[in-house]
This record gives sequence, structure tokens and C-alpha cells, in this order.
Amino acid sequence: MEALFIDHLREKKLLDSGKTYLLALSGGIDSVCLGQLLKRSGIGFAVAHVNFGLRGEESQADEGFVRALAEVWQVPIFVTHTSKEALEATGLSTQMAAREFRYAWFESLLERNGLEAVLVAHHADDQLETIFLNLLRGTGIEGIYGMADIRGHILRPLLPFSKAQIHAFMKENGFAWRQDRSNAGNEYKRNVLRNEILPVFERAIPGSLQQMAGSFQRLKDTGRAFFSLYEEWKKYHIKSEEGFQYLAIQDIGQQAGRISMLYYWIRDFGFSMHDAEDIIAAVDRAEAGKSFIAGGYMLNCDRDFLILGQSSFDWQEKAVNVHDISCRIWDFEYDILKLPAPVEIDPAPDNAMFDLGKLVFPIRIRKWETGDKIRPLGMDREKKVSDLLVDLKVPLIKKKQVLVMLSGEEIVWVMGFRISDRFKIDERTKEVLYFKKTQK
Repeated sequence: MEALFIDHLREKKLLDSGKTYLLALSGGIDSVCLGQLLKRSGIGFAVAHVNFGLRGEESQADEGFVRALAEVWQVPIFVTHTSKEALEATGLSTQMAAREFRYAWFESLLERNGLEAVLVAHHADDQLETIFLNLLRGTGIEGIYGMADIRGHILRPLLPFSKAQIHAFMKENGFAWRQDRSNAGNEYKRNVLRNEILPVFERAIPGSLQQMAGSFQRLKDTGRAFFSLYEEWKKYHIKSEEGFQYLAIQDIGQQAGRISMLYYWIRDFGFSMHDAEDIIAAVDRAEAGKSFIAGGYMLNCDRDFLILGQSSFDWQEKAVNVHDISCRIWDFEYDILKLPAPVEIDPAPDNAMFDLGKLVFPIRIRKWETGDKIRPLGMDREKKVSDLLVDLKVPLIKKKQVLVMLSGEEIVWVMGFRISDRFKIDERTKEVLYFKKTQK
């Protein structure tokens, strides 16, 4: 195993003999095996041990064993302590809280001591268990990726090696290690998988676990091909504009692998694979107007597009005074110009012109509210803003961002859509107030 280990380090370029690493050393067979291999390979390292005190005297014996081993290896050692009560106080499960504590401490040791990276002793059997757990949780393609050799400051040099190889190496060389009796119990899902489920496969079909590991490795390669295609698809089909992302329904309707394509677009916004399946079902049923919310984001099924953006927007009412020359609306800057009449009307929906003499300052800009009314340009009666937005087929997700401009208590402009007929430029207009969108 020693020769295979060195070959693996060279092939993956995992470790540099000129640098010093931090070995996470529990005292169990896996981490001790990694330490023995590092020592034989001439890799510089220090060891770090967390005593959680979860197993009473056994935890103290583990710490003593690790300290003695560090002395034999003649390497620096770092030890810290915590308790079950402290872990429970985090509100996380004991297992998750212990993991968070351990890795946060490891990171602090790297920074304070100039160490290169943390070395953990996950091996091929751990990898298989991780993949199975991912599949049981219903993960997508990335579930078969399992753990990476390198992830940030965490390195896993033993991933290609099986538990059987580790046992054989340790016994052949007469190395000692500590037994963790909690691994024999089935308190955690991983232990149930390790102790009860996977052995059934191996007993029924000898060599099946190794075959599965090989299959997962080949599927990882297929996954890489998919993600390459996905990135090209995303670049071509996902459009961004004014804080929203758009996907044309015709581009996803008959797309091969469309649920996966959609999922990997929306997952970073908090949506799940089940959400992706429901969205595709809504597209197939032509359910225009249906919305899906995850975290702080909403995906709206419009008539022609899937539109993704924030589900809510914070806007503090803004006042515009008569002498102001600019105003920032969302992420955009508006120039505020005063022009002598007559002027050529600007037809752009994001811009607006008003009869300055009809306005009462300060003008106020706020989010539209239920019950708001406006007399749209060219109409002789008022209309609810909500009805106006429906008539204009404004998607639900974009309605949340619509602002109105008021002169006194009267709506002057549903911004980006319609101005009020009462404030239009006419033959009696002497001066024009011009709101012109200029830049982001």
C-alpha cells in the first residue's frame, strides 16, 4: 500500500514534501494509517485532536494515545476539548455540531501556524457510503461525485484505498490504533448503511461493492460531460435583465434532460429537484401565472418565459424635490430635466414627461398598493393599478417591483408603464419635467 500511496500522491499532485500539513488524528485505524504513511513518505505534518468527551474514559484514553503517537513521530500536536453540552447548545445534531466545531478549529490552526492544508483519512468505503447516502436523500447528478480529493483546505489522500487495504497495511506492520465502539452501533444513518445494508450486497454478490464503486466512477465522468453541456445551454438560453433571469418556455419545452437543466439553473436560489419537476409539470400544463417560492426567490411561469428573481423587494419611499437633477430607482439612475415646451415626446416606457406646472412638490415614489388608481393617458376614467398591470400582462414576479410616482395623493406615473392623463403635456404646457433613465 505504501508504494500505491506514493504513486497516488504523485499522480494527483496532492502533497508537497516542502510544505507542512495538519493531520486530523482521532486515534482510529484510518487516521493512524494516514499518519504512518505520511511519516514513511517524508511528508511534514502536525497532528490535531479534538477530545469531545462523549465516551468518558475512552475519550481520555484516545487523547493519551494520540499524544504518545505524536511524540513517537516527533511532530507538533494540537489538542482541544469541548463537551456534549456545548455541542447541544448550538441547536445542531451532536454529529453535525461536532463536525462544524472540528473543521472550524482546523481552519484556525492552519491560519495561526502557517500550515498548508488539513489531511483527513476518508477512504474508498467512506466514499461509497457517502454516495449511497446522497442517493437516498434524492440528490441529482452530483450525488454520485461523493467526496473530492481536494476541497478548499481539506485534502483526502486515502480516497482510492479500501478499508481492507488499510487493515492489511496496519496489521502487516504491527501498528496499533484505538477502537471507537460507537462505530459498531447504529445510532447514525451512516452506521446503519455500513453495518447492516452494504454487507448484505457483499454477502449476496461478492465483489459487488467494488463493482459499484467502479460504476460510480464512470458515472462521474458522464456527469462531467453533462455539466459541460449544461454550461453551454445556460450561456445560450438564460438571459438576464434588470435583476431578473429569463428562460424562454419554448427553449425548455422539448429540451432533452430538461428537468436536470432546469434544476441546475434554479438550485443556487434555493429550489429543489422536486421544485424543478413541479415547474416542468406547470409548463406542460401551460399554467401561466403559477409561481414557485424558495427562500427569498420566486420563479414565475409567464406565458412565454420562466422568470426568476427575488420574491420581495425593500423600497423606502423616496421624495423628489423641484431642484433635484437626478434620482436613483432600484439599480438605475434617472436624470431629471426641466425643458421649455413644446418638446418632442419620448415614447420609451422607462422614461416619462409631465407638465411641470401641474405637479406638486415634493413628488413621492413608493411601491404600488392595493386600491391605487390612475387615469391612464388617453382614458377618461380611472383604473385600478392592479387591473392595469393585469391588462399589460405584467408577470406576478415583476409586479412586486412596480413603483408609482405621486403628486400630492394622486398617482402621476406607474413607472415603466403608464403616465396619468391629468399630468400630460398639452397646448397650455409651458415647462416639462422629463424623467430619463440613463445608466445602471
